[in-house]
Amino acid sequence: MTVRGGAAPLALCAALLAGCASSTPSIPRPLGQATSEAPAPSVSTTPPPPPPACGNPVASYAPEGPLPPPRQMPPLSNMAQIVARGRLVVGVDGATTLFSARNPLTGQLEGFDIDILREVARALFGDPDRIEYRVIPYSQRVQVLERGSVDLVADTFTITCGRWARIAFSSEYFRAGQRLLVRSDSRIDSIQALDRARGSVCAAKGSTNIDNVAPFKNVRVVAVDDLGACLVLFQDGSVDAVTADDTVLEGFRSEDPYAKVVGPQFSEEPYGIGVTKNRVDLVRFVNAVLEQLRADGRWKQIHARWLGTPPEPPAAVYGRRSA
Repeated sequence: MTVRGGAAPLALCAALLAGCASSTPSIPRPLGQATSEAPAPSVSTTPPPPPPACGNPVASYAPEGPLPPPRQMPPLSNMAQIVARGRLVVGVDGATTLFSARNPLTGQLEGFDIDILREVARALFGDPDRIEYRVIPYSQRVQVLERGSVDLVADTFTITCGRWARIAFSSEYFRAGQRLLVRSDSRIDSIQALDRARGSVCAAKGSTNIDNVAPFKNVRVVAVDDLGACLVLFQDGSVDAVTADDTVLEGFRSEDPYAKVVGPQFSEEPYGIGVTKNRVDLVRFVNAVLEQLRADGRWKQIHARWLGTPPEPPAAVYGRRSA
């Protein structure tokens, strides 16, 4: 099948952006300029191991008191170190329309996740632009935090017990669910229908989306480093469907008039901001920022800007204790 419509350039652009990652640069980059971390497609058939127990996965560390004024962070805290550096270093996607994607006209990264991170930078510095973005593949979201390459990761990042074993998360700031993207003339209308048809689906390595497809034994999963590459494979007919969170798929659908999002949600995907495991004070700080966004209406403003009429934001759950 040939590539259809005018969506191919956009999809190709997304895939190139997603695939242009290399090793994390050690030289500081100008604020607001995206750099890349990177490692190609493979077929996944092995079911994931059972996750370790972690209690309620969306339970995070409670904030400790009100936020300090910008640039006046507690001495020796992780926040003070970030302020001394002069910029917040964050890991993001570069091709998830509506959440974190490069605007082709301005060259700037924008979307729901980007705006949330800008509010964290505002709380730290009084300036939402004091951010260095590093574009990372889905498959490297946990690893860049373990290496200390970034301070935070906001990348449609589902909170799970398995990930809590390696990193920490903020409180939940968005709730999505997994669905399918298929061609507009496809008879596939659910993951069960794809399973009966013994079809193929593209998903991102390191995502919960692959884990959630594992019970459907007749579905062939094509795994890629970054989700943007899935749209290219889908448009050239290499796969029958793409699976991801419905919010992400809606972004793909907006780029391809010959595609549709189908089926009921077959998972719940609570998003959190990822933080290195031992930086609990930074988790508490981010949670205090999220509390403000919920309380003063900025969360709803950000949602309305990118995703339409906002619901109530997810309520924070606390109670996690430091190891």
